Amino acid sequence: TECVSGCVCPEGLFDDGRGGCVKEKDCPCIHNNEWYSSGEKIKVDCNTCTCQKGVWKCTNEVCYGTCMIYGSGHYNTFDGKFYDFDGSCEYVATQDFCGDKKSSGSFSIITENVPCGTTGVTCSKAIKMFLGVSDDTQSVHVSNQVEIQRDVGGDVQYWNRTVGLYLVIEASNGVMLIWDKKTTVFIKLSPDYKGKVCGLCGNFDDKSNNDFTTRSGLHDANSLKFGNSWKQSPMCPDVTQEIKPCDLKPHRKSWAEKECSIIQSEVFKICHSKVDPHPFYEACVHDACSCDSGGDCECFCSAVAAYAQECTKAEACVFWRTPDIC
Repeated sequence: TECVSGCVCPEGLFDDGRGGCVKEKDCPCIHNNEWYSSGEKIKVDCNTCTCQKGVWKCTNEVCYGTCMIYGSGHYNTFDGKFYDFDGSCEYVATQDFCGDKKSSGSFSIITENVPCGTTGVTCSKAIKMFLGVSDDTQSVHVSNQVEIQRDVGGDVQYWNRTVGLYLVIEASNGVMLIWDKKTTVFIKLSPDYKGKVCGLCGNFDDKSNNDFTTRSGLHDANSLKFGNSWKQSPMCPDVTQEIKPCDLKPHRKSWAEKECSIIQSEVFKICHSKVDPHPFYEACVHDACSCDSGGDCECFCSAVAAYAQECTKAEACVFWRTPDIC
């Protein structure tokens, strides 16, 4: 299926895998099952890749990491591991206090999760951001749901601004928080933190298979044990089972599947080859089933917006909102 010279093409030309014969310099490249012509560019995270003679040549920039927490307990870690955790407590989303005695740490971000709906799933209701290292902190309420605590000495500065639907808080230590003022939070970290953070967002070392590292530094394949280890208060109950809201509310399931099918539809077709829609569709159905005490459209909209946001990052911009949809 790739560009090869052989008995199919005249000498000096190559089979391009699509039934044609081309010169070597015109060989196409493949990415996520899509063909790209020679000279075409694609964006992979913050790097640009160019197709040259059938091979991708990419720039070598080190990229910011992004962790997404959205809807009823969905997490996408800095290293791209997607999982669900429905705990009702305060949890460490990410911090750089990770057991290394030499590191005093410079920040910690805590998410407070509360039940949303009657099935027992939880949503992130409030975010606390701790900046700096001293015990002498001052607290700043940026909004009802976002609180920042920082050193009185102020060795870490921060700025907040509103960009479109989002509240953006940027700190001088390379930490950024982006919140949609509902149930979606993005945490962005500069590359300096690679491999130096811990919490529900994983360890940002470009390997997703070790993201479930507990507070005590052990790897656990079980997302519930991993999640429970990061709770802030020992008084909170442990989560013992995964909640399946569509099984508890079967009458909502067909509505949820019908609404969420937009993620797998033609509307998002240009994104499907760049970002796998399946986990986002599953999360959407989960949320649409669980939001049964008002705000069910908001839950559905946030779930679709989360996929749209990942598509935008992958340079597949989709205009999906209409007067009828969100």
